[in-house]
Amino acid sequence: MKKLRLGVIGACGRGTLADWAHQPQNGVEIVAGADIYEEQRKSFVERYKKEKNADVKAYADYREMIEKENLDGLFVTSPDFCHEEHACHALQNKVAVYLEKPIAITLEGADRILKTAHDNKTPLMLGHNMRYMDFTRKMREIIQSGVIGEVKAIWCRHFISYGGDAYFRDWHADIANTNTLLLQKGAHDIDIIHWLAGARSVRVNGFGALTAYGSVPRRPLGDEQMGNLNLARPWTLSSYPPENLKDFYPTVNNEDINMITMQLENGVQASYMQCHFAPDACRNYTVIGTRGRLENFGDNGYHSIQVWTKRTDRYDLNGDITYRFEPNDGGHGGADPRIVQGFIDMLQKGVAPDTTPQWARHSVATGILGAKSIRTGGTPYEIPALSEELENYDFSQSSDK
Repeated sequence: MKKLRLGVIGACGRGTLADWAHQPQNGVEIVAGADIYEEQRKSFVERYKKEKNADVKAYADYREMIEKENLDGLFVTSPDFCHEEHACHALQNKVAVYLEKPIAITLEGADRILKTAHDNKTPLMLGHNMRYMDFTRKMREIIQSGVIGEVKAIWCRHFISYGGDAYFRDWHADIANTNTLLLQKGAHDIDIIHWLAGARSVRVNGFGALTAYGSVPRRPLGDEQMGNLNLARPWTLSSYPPENLKDFYPTVNNEDINMITMQLENGVQASYMQCHFAPDACRNYTVIGTRGRLENFGDNGYHSIQVWTKRTDRYDLNGDITYRFEPNDGGHGGADPRIVQGFIDMLQKGVAPDTTPQWARHSVATGILGAKSIRTGGTPYEIPALSEELENYDFSQSSDK
């Protein structure tokens, strides 16, 4: 089995995802991390020493890390607006990349990343971990079994109770850093809609606005606190209702409600609705086919999928078929360790993961043009396709490093 030396850019926060990859017993080690914040670098080194009994190196400059560490692979878990720069530099240096979603915050950036991986023949994997969740995998299995017939419509309602803490106290609040929250959050769900339907979106339009959080008091300019998550994101259940909040990021211009409708290439009609000030948190999918309907109730912990296959002229919370799920260990309902293992298997065994850069690009393209529609009064937009060469390319192929 090939031994792997792995690194991480963005060593804390979402960077802890890479901890699942540190498996010395399997010949896989995290050996270095890069972060521009000193406190994050210290935390990274201390975490590996205390929890893994491992000595790792920390760098302020990710380019120095790539130059010195002879890495086989790299986790890019930096902020969204850094993804293009970090991924392209690594790929140009023949370092395989696990890139956290969204792939990029512009369509041009996403396509540049794909082209860079293609031209340098270097593996690229995207961190769409929802494809590794129990309930999404079961929904896809149900659809593929044919029990609900041919899929014609998919709807997703996304309730985000923690929106005020997670996305409006730090850099996410400013569209200059995210483009739209249809990427940071919605890219997951748009990708799952495409995955369940088996086709990408070709046309999108939408409506949305900054509503509840538009008047919440902000911190003064110069107090961005982008690197200190504890200061910027005091995650607490007391952060409700919206009128009781304060200390938001200095620039708040991202929509806190986003609603888009999508026409998919195979004729499936879809919608995605996102609210960042709901009192509860859940992704609720409904998939309607020619012979039935499925719907998930909850997406983590104890939850279920209900399937209706017989006609009834009333609404019953219990379907004709019920699938029940219990809590899973590991981040995001067990999806994080699974997707990290997918990256390791891609590098060690050449196994293609369940997520591809092409689908990640299609998700981002839909979100970007959905946001453009929202900001132009609901104007519908056609979503450009990838070149045939990139669409058909296998990004899991081995590097010629």
